[in-house]
Amino acid sequence: MGSLPAIITPALLSSIRNHPNLPRHTWYFIAATTLAQLNRPDEISKVYEYALRHGPDDSTPSQDDDKIRVSRRIREALIKAAAVGGVPRTINALLELKKVTPEEQLDEPEDSSPTGRRGDIYDTPAPEIMERGQTFFEAIYGKITKRVMGQMDRSGTEDLGLVARLMYGYVLSNTSVLSAAETSFVMIAALIPQDVNPQLKGHLRGALNGGATVEQVKAVRSVVVEICRASGMTMLDQSSPAGFGWRSEVADL
Repeated sequence: MGSLPAIITPALLSSIRNHPNLPRHTWYFIAATTLAQLNRPDEISKVYEYALRHGPDDSTPSQDDDKIRVSRRIREALIKAAAVGGVPRTINALLELKKVTPEEQLDEPEDSSPTGRRGDIYDTPAPEIMERGQTFFEAIYGKITKRVMGQMDRSGTEDLGLVARLMYGYVLSNTSVLSAAETSFVMIAALIPQDVNPQLKGHLRGALNGGATVEQVKAVRSVVVEICRASGMTMLDQSSPAGFGWRSEVADL
């Protein structure tokens, strides 16, 4: 993997960090999520170290809690991305991130995770968590909630709908570290590299339902596409019907 061409450059990092329409404190976890789904976990350290060195937004973080916040938000984004991008890529991304994370900014097993998921799993009745997930799902999909979940329930196995309910209950609806809108940003960043427009459309709209503006959602989409193109993704056509790219234009609002 060390011989692969670089995706992340100082110029690209500066461009993303200073994007005028991205919400504050989001560019670094959006970039990290995109890189994980591009199967380039080796590039995530550049994003993380740049965020610590230059600041998560327009000022250099000088307090330890600022740096811990950056660390935790990237980790939480990678965890949530597993819901749509798979656990193996999240594992690889988190292990690469850990290599460059100062020990005092890690949340090890003996510590209490800021997400409180241990409590969700061991101390909270499952129906309560599942209801939280259902509420979160409905907030994202709004009027089309029944149709979307119904498609999964009637996909040939109801287990698809059950898996979705588990993911929304125990993973996505936990907003202790990332808000509802920020969670949708993670979904957008994870879905665009996978060329899955049907699912992407729902989360573009879901970000709006979660409180983001149209300009913010378009900015997230733009940044993710920019990173994907830097990685070599292109539009596929009749002259190149297969390969690393998109089969149709990336969905937009």
